[in-house]
Amino acid sequence: MVPMSGITHYKMAAKDDKNKQSYTAESIQVLEGLEPVRKRPGMYIGSTGPEGLHHLIWEVFDNSLDEAMAGHAKNIEVILLPNDRVRVKDDGRGIPVEKHKQTGKSTLETVLTVLHAGGKFGDSAYKVSGGLHGVGVSVVNALSIYLRAEVHRDGGIFEQEYVRGEPKKAVKKIGSAKDTGTIVEFEPDLEIFKEIKFDWGQILTHLRQQAYLTKGVRISVKDERTPVKYLSKRQNKEITESPSHTFYFEGGLVSYIEFLNRNLDLKNKNVFYVGKEQQNIFVEVALQYVDDLHSQEVSFANNIHTHEGGMHLTGFRSAITRSLNDYARKNGILKEKDDNLTGEDIREGLTAIISVKLKDPQFEGQTKSKLGTPDARTAVETVMGTEFNDWLERNPTDAREILEKVILASKARLAAKAARETVLRKGALEGMTLPGKLADCSSRDAAESEIFIVEGDSAGGSSKQGRDRRTQAILPLKGKILNVEKARIDKMLAHQEIRALIIAMGTAIAEEFDLSKLRYHKIVIMTDADVDGAHIRTLLLTLFYRYFPQVIEKGHLYIAQPPLYKIQKSGKIFYAYNDNEKEKILAEIKKDTLLRQGSGGQASAKRKAQKDSEFEVTPLEGDGKEDVEATEGEKISGVSIQRYKGLGEMNPSQLWETTLDPQNRVLLQVGIKDAHEADRIFDVLMGSEVMPRKKFIQSHAKSVQNLDI
Repeated sequence: MVPMSGITHYKMAAKDDKNKQSYTAESIQVLEGLEPVRKRPGMYIGSTGPEGLHHLIWEVFDNSLDEAMAGHAKNIEVILLPNDRVRVKDDGRGIPVEKHKQTGKSTLETVLTVLHAGGKFGDSAYKVSGGLHGVGVSVVNALSIYLRAEVHRDGGIFEQEYVRGEPKKAVKKIGSAKDTGTIVEFEPDLEIFKEIKFDWGQILTHLRQQAYLTKGVRISVKDERTPVKYLSKRQNKEITESPSHTFYFEGGLVSYIEFLNRNLDLKNKNVFYVGKEQQNIFVEVALQYVDDLHSQEVSFANNIHTHEGGMHLTGFRSAITRSLNDYARKNGILKEKDDNLTGEDIREGLTAIISVKLKDPQFEGQTKSKLGTPDARTAVETVMGTEFNDWLERNPTDAREILEKVILASKARLAAKAARETVLRKGALEGMTLPGKLADCSSRDAAESEIFIVEGDSAGGSSKQGRDRRTQAILPLKGKILNVEKARIDKMLAHQEIRALIIAMGTAIAEEFDLSKLRYHKIVIMTDADVDGAHIRTLLLTLFYRYFPQVIEKGHLYIAQPPLYKIQKSGKIFYAYNDNEKEKILAEIKKDTLLRQGSGGQASAKRKAQKDSEFEVTPLEGDGKEDVEATEGEKISGVSIQRYKGLGEMNPSQLWETTLDPQNRVLLQVGIKDAHEADRIFDVLMGSEVMPRKKFIQSHAKSVQNLDI
């Protein structure tokens, strides 16, 4: 049978040298059914890493959400089960189970085994929908070692099970039911995914987001993998419960805006909201301004988060810029001599959510990160232009607050531009020479070059001596850099240490930023393992997140992991990067010692039976060294332990061996899983408002480990 996907999948078959010149019908291999999905899973779910793994949940969930958006479901439940399984349940109409006239199989089996088969392609089932162009649930089936579908429909309960996309048996009626709905339970295949590890926080964030976008729908999520035990005072007994959350928002996007702007200083107290149909596209927009230097613009198409924006975001930006300029001119806030406010000015401090629901959306890329439908731009621009103009007229106080904010942003932009040009002119006069403190590498190939940003001259000296001079550059920083969360770009560029870093990187900054000119493809933050080092690292992360996000997005930013301990016994040296590693090393040393003692005859056996207190740790002398026992009440003779309090305590050879040598070192790559949550955390921890930071510290104080006071 020819697959119904509408796409024929071909693969060139490999031939031996003898047949290299032959190209016949036998050279073409036809991949039928779900086979192409298992051959090239990345084409369907983006990757076989954590993002692709979670995409399986989103695809099954999207089917339930389509029922909710069509008005047929009110409740959706997602449960993480033990043994790497996930169950998604809804109270929709239930997938049809009767025979499909094109395939001759049950409709349920057709939906689960045929690509591009589903209710999203006709005009009757769904007006709008998400999912991967109708291939979603069949792709999940193909990439799961086990999948079970249960349908409640037409008074019966129907069931079918699959292994790697192949049905174990035909659809079977197993009971009667008064309700309707669909339950899909699946277990991802370890042959496809390197690791099956679902992230509870990521799942909560995604499902909360979907609940905001589909107001009036109740979405429950439960984690049955790790039940939590606690003592109930009311029942006077120990209770075991699984973590769970329920999301239900009548306010929709307005509630979402209020959630994103919690703990922030608001400019317009009233949230602007519009929900209106235009050109058969339902447009929803909510926005509010806060006293902040940065913006949050979150866009969706059919409830799919379009990370890279697209036509709907373009239409929104165009409309809000034109509306605020027109209002400011009309009310004399902008004079004739004044330049228009730019999009950059308008976006400072803006929190906006743009959601469109449309039939047959055009996405750029299989994972739908950007909307390409031209009509979406026109629809959003039209609705936003009309409704926002009207809102500004009806809310003059809010309108003035917003314009004061964006006009201040405009003045700051012009001042920053002048300061930036001054810095660049000065650099040009000096030939854009690299900072004197930079010990550059000899290689001019950015792909193999690394720069280590180190704390202080002492660590800088050891690093310069211990590095590989061909590929590794060292830039020492003097003290703590400016907190850029509280400073505009003109003040930031006046800071000597930050300016040195920008010049060393070679990318320039702001509108002059050019990632292709990055001089090092590995930028490594290397600070001491103490409170000051952590503070400097946080300041640097804030700088990169706010002004060089592309460096993070492209995977160029890393954090070095120098060891905390040096453990020495009988001429052997071990390095431990945390307390757990230290304990493991000491346990191995103790085990080895006891084994050697046991092989030394009867006398050794007697020594083996002696108390553990006879095993002693001999601390090294000097600062940063301590006596650490292997485990409570145990000591090991002849073991020296040194705790490093700073990189400067290591000699160049030790620093090379532990932290700089690509063969031995440990580097953590910096990434952004949730840009909006990261933005909020930087606001809380590094912003000017004290109370949110105080609440954060109070809430998380008990989870802090190894606090160096």
